[in-house]
Amino acid sequence: MKYSINRYDLLIKSAIVTNALFVRISNIYNYLVVKQKKVKMSITRSAIAYASTTLAASMMNSIFQFYYVKLFLNSYRINNTWFYRAQLIYLVWNAVNDPLFGYLQDSSKVAFARRRRAAILYGAPIFALSFLIPWIPWTAFGDSDWVVGMHLITSLCFYDGMFTYVLLAQCALFAEIATKESDRQTVLKYSQIASIIGSSAVLFTELVSQNLKYFRHFQVCCIIVATISYFAMTYTARYAINISDTGGSNSVLIDDGEDDNPLSDITLYSLFKQIVTNKQFVFFVLMNFLQIFHNTIGSNFFSIFADNLIGSSLLPQARSIMAGSAFVLPQMLVLLFSPLLARFGSYRCIMVSFFVKFILALAMFLSGSSNVIFLIVFMVLDRSLPEAIFSLFNLSVSDIIDDDRIKYKRRVPISSMIFGTNALFTKPAQSLAPMFVVSVLTDYGYQHGSQVTISTKPELSRAMFNMICLVPIVASVLQILIWSFYTLRGQRAKSHDFYGASV
Repeated sequence: MKYSINRYDLLIKSAIVTNALFVRISNIYNYLVVKQKKVKMSITRSAIAYASTTLAASMMNSIFQFYYVKLFLNSYRINNTWFYRAQLIYLVWNAVNDPLFGYLQDSSKVAFARRRRAAILYGAPIFALSFLIPWIPWTAFGDSDWVVGMHLITSLCFYDGMFTYVLLAQCALFAEIATKESDRQTVLKYSQIASIIGSSAVLFTELVSQNLKYFRHFQVCCIIVATISYFAMTYTARYAINISDTGGSNSVLIDDGEDDNPLSDITLYSLFKQIVTNKQFVFFVLMNFLQIFHNTIGSNFFSIFADNLIGSSLLPQARSIMAGSAFVLPQMLVLLFSPLLARFGSYRCIMVSFFVKFILALAMFLSGSSNVIFLIVFMVLDRSLPEAIFSLFNLSVSDIIDDDRIKYKRRVPISSMIFGTNALFTKPAQSLAPMFVVSVLTDYGYQHGSQVTISTKPELSRAMFNMICLVPIVASVLQILIWSFYTLRGQRAKSHDFYGASV
C-alpha cells in the first residue's frame, strides 16, 4: 500500500514537472517565433528605407550618365582639349575622394561624420543640388571654351563628390543592416525594385524632351527628380536601422556630438595597407575596373551610338523607348534571376554573365552591323546585362568586409573604407572610358553634334560598331581569367558573434 502511494505521488510529480517543462518550452518557442517575426519586420522596414536612397541615386545617376556627355559634346559643344582636361581632373578627384570619405566615415569620432544615416541625411540636399548643375547653361559667363570647360569640371567634381559621400554611407549600410546572406538578399531585392522605378527616369525624360529637343521640358523633369530624390534619401536617414545604432530610429537626428570609435586611433595608411594586401580584394578590384569601364561606355555613349548606327531605322519615339529600356531592364534581370542567385550564389552568377557577354558580343561581331534587329537587341542587352551583374557586386564586397572583420578581429567593420578603397582603383575607369571613346571616334572623323551613316562615313560607322563589339569581348575574357582566382565565393563565418571582438 505504501509502495502504491509513493508510486502514485511519483506519477503526479512527474506529470507536474512534465507540464512545467512543456510550458517552458512553449514559452521559449513563442518567444523565438515572436522575435523572429520582429526581426523579419525590422529587416523589411530597413530594406525599404535602404531602397529609398537607391531610388534617388538611380534616378539621378541614370539621367546624369546618359545625358552629360551628349549634352556637353553636342549642345554646349565643348572642344576636345577642355573635355580631356575635365576628364583628367575628374579622374583624380573621383579616385581620391572615395577613400578619404571612407576613412572619414569609418574613423571619425564625430557622430555627424561617422554615422551612416547622418551622412545621408545632411548630404541629401547638397547631392540633389549637385545633380542640377550640368543642366543649367553658364551663358551668363559667356560662351567661350573655358566657360564650358569649367562648367563640365564643376559639374563632374561637385556631383561625384556628393554621390560618393552619400552612396558610400549607403553601401556601408548594406553590409551593416544585416549579417545573414538571406537578409542581404532581401535588402538587395527591395533595392532592385527601387532601381527599376528610378532607372525609368531616363525613359520619362526621353519621351518628354524628345532626345533633348525640348530642353526646357528636360530641365523641369530634372528639378522634379531632384526634389523626389531629396525626400527619398531623407526617408533612408530616418528609418534604415543598422547594427551600430543603439538609439531610436531618429537618434541620428539629435546625436551630433562626439562618440567613441575604436578605429579612430588607427592611421589611414595602416587601414589602407591592410585592405590592399588582401588578395581577394585585389582580384575583385581588377574585375570591377573592367566592368565599370564597359558600363561607362554603354551608359555615356548609348544614345550617340544608337543615333549613328541605327539612325532612321527607328522612329524617335522608338529610340526613346529603346534607350529607356536599356536602363530599366538591368534591374528587372536581377529580380528575374533572383532564384538563381539564391541557389547558385553571386560568384557563379557573375562568372556565367562574363561568358554570356562574350558569346553575345562575338555573335554580333560576326553578324555585322547590317543586321539592324540583332544590333538593337544586342545594344540593349550589352547595356543591361553588365549593369545587372554590377548590382550584385555589393554581395562580394560584403564578403570581403566580413572576411576583413574576422581576420583583424575588428569590433566595428571598416565598410566605408573598403568601398572607398575599391573606388580609388576602379572609379578612374569612369574617366578613361569616355576619353578613350572620344579619342578613337575623333581619329575617324567624328564631329560633335554630327550624325553619320554607313553611306556617308563608313570608316567612322565601322569604328563605332567595332567598339561596341570588341570592348565587351576583351573585357569578358580578362574578367573570366581574373574572377577564377577569387575564392570568397559566398563563404563567410557562419557565426557572427564577433561584434565584441577587439580592434
